[in-house]
Amino acid sequence: MSEPAAALHGVAQRFGRKVVLRDVDLELAPGTIVGLIGANGAGKTTLFAILAGLLQPDAGERRLFGRAADEVDADARARLAYVAHQTQLYGGLSARENLALFADLRRAAGLTTRPADEVLLQLGLPAEALARPVSTFSRGMAQRVALARALAASPELLLLDEPFTALDAGGRAQLASVLEGERRRGAAVLLSSHDLDALVELCDRIVLLERGVLDRSAAHDGDRAAFRRRAAALWQGRPQDPPRDPLHPLLHPQDPAAPGPAA
Repeated sequence: MSEPAAALHGVAQRFGRKVVLRDVDLELAPGTIVGLIGANGAGKTTLFAILAGLLQPDAGERRLFGRAADEVDADARARLAYVAHQTQLYGGLSARENLALFADLRRAAGLTTRPADEVLLQLGLPAEALARPVSTFSRGMAQRVALARALAASPELLLLDEPFTALDAGGRAQLASVLEGERRRGAAVLLSSHDLDALVELCDRIVLLERGVLDRSAAHDGDRAAFRRRAAALWQGRPQDPPRDPLHPLLHPQDPAAPGPAA
């Protein structure tokens, strides 16, 4: 059995007196998609930040690609991709130029990247939009560019925090198809969403983060209807949304891409 692409063992995190994560255990195996659900403020953003190496946990162990990762080195960072709530794109650059800049940075480190147009078109961005400044895009179009940038690296570990945000029905279907392809390629994927139907159709397993504790899950065992019932039971049992994860505003400053309707 292959090593998990990422694993957390007994991870805990607090900000001041607020405990955000408590004794979290999680493994993300190659070739699987895991869905993460939980109320706002449950700690999902903090969990993503720890997995991506943006935050050092207060306690517990983080392992990436079979190795303990007290610090996330350049090799591990090159093998993972993280798409946060905000796109973190350069608004004055076009979609094509944003990906070209990303490719140049990877090339300087001796890394390859998929062609920009190939991955942008795969995510459904219109060909005539590739040369336009991202600042003119709707929020949904900007989301497609951010996802394309992550996928261009062909990551072994793909971390997606609310990736369906602002996408219309066609964009959501395209993203689901792309993620199924990533699973076949052997990537480990963790994605959060409030769209339980999308998660049930796509995921191998759904886990619930509740007040910083990750102790309930539902697995797809070949019976999609039964999986949906188990996932719905998790969803219905979650608490109502408290205030947002305290790390959220620190990780997600004002997005340079213009807000707009789904696209």
